[in-house]
Amino acid sequence: MPIYAPHKPRFLALELGAAIACLILTKMLFDPIAWRFAGPMSMACTIAFIALMARLRSETWSDFGLRGLPGLKSKLWFLPQVLLGMIAIMGAGAVVGLGGEAIGLWDMNATPSGVEDRFAGTTGNLPRYLMWLGLGIVSGGFGEEIFFRGYLMRRVEGILPASALRPLLMVILPALMFGAVHFYYQGLRGLLTIAAIGIAIGTLYLLYKRNLWPLIIAHALVDSIGFTALYLGLEV
Repeated sequence: MPIYAPHKPRFLALELGAAIACLILTKMLFDPIAWRFAGPMSMACTIAFIALMARLRSETWSDFGLRGLPGLKSKLWFLPQVLLGMIAIMGAGAVVGLGGEAIGLWDMNATPSGVEDRFAGTTGNLPRYLMWLGLGIVSGGFGEEIFFRGYLMRRVEGILPASALRPLLMVILPALMFGAVHFYYQGLRGLLTIAAIGIAIGTLYLLYKRNLWPLIIAHALVDSIGFTALYLGLEV
């Protein structure tokens, strides 16, 4: 049995605030120690917090999108869903990136200084490439999708009253936070681009009947392409 009322909006709001505080405060804690890895480390702490709260609420990981593929139809649709997820991620990033350049917000040929500093030394360095590849798959593909789609969207839904606007806010609010947590090393360009990507894949999450696996795989593959291009010294 749950230890406390699991579905009352005020309790959900308090828990959500605590989860966000966990993400921010652990990031601040790890920043002076190892800023390049503060994001993945804070995400790991936050996922642990979510696991604890889910246990107290008698929730399972399937409630946060880690669901099986029942029936032949869902299995046949899995690969197309992954591909659509990759297209959505890259498409949203390209639209915002090129749009921002067109109105003079940034230069797409210039790499944000935080990105350059964080991933310095990866080109041609196999051990460093494999390290970032692993972190990208685990923290980015898995951790971020669990938190920003599976967890945040579920909690926003539980907090807000039923209305026509609720599905829209379920997508937009987590997407804005998704962008905000990338601001520290990607700047305004990263904030807006990642927020747009969050809107795209948040929408797909609802369309995929809240099965997170296609989006986890899509996110991990896109990150893998990016790190592989960086390792090879290619511009993407």
